Amino acid sequence: MKIILLEDVKSVGKKGDLVELKEGYARNFIIPKKLGVEATGQNLNTLKLQNQNKEKIAKEQLEAAKALAEELEKMTVKLEIKGGEGGKTFGSVSSKEIAKGVLDQYGKEIDKKKIQLSEAIKTEGTHEVTVKLHPKVAAKLKVHVTAI
Repeated sequence: MKIILLEDVKSVGKKGDLVELKEGYARNFIIPKKLGVEATGQNLNTLKLQNQNKEKIAKEQLEAAKALAEELEKMTVKLEIKGGEGGKTFGSVSSKEIAKGVLDQYGKEIDKKKIQLSEAIKTEGTHEVTVKLHPKVAAKLKVHVTAI
């Protein structure tokens, strides 16, 4: 019996998969617990439309991430931090401060978790920071740190 899964079922398949199951298992377990529905023509058509919608949304998110990446490449965020002699700073610049700086200076909101610091920024000068916007899109953001 062909079933379209509505939820992830361990050792059977993931949500949205079309799977072949034994009739007893499907009728007595999967369908009553609303883990899946029988693969009728109408249900298959609904699944096809849902998959097309997911693809469209994923494509739009990728395009938006690419556009934001292009903007970030052109930006230089200026941050101030307390400092001492020789370009050393007290403390370091965190991803939270960088995200706040981008929002304040350019009006673009970036999740601080997407900012990847290879090591803490503890010196004055311009540093490049990687921002992972999408699994396929990453941008380099310049952060200019000055000591006050």
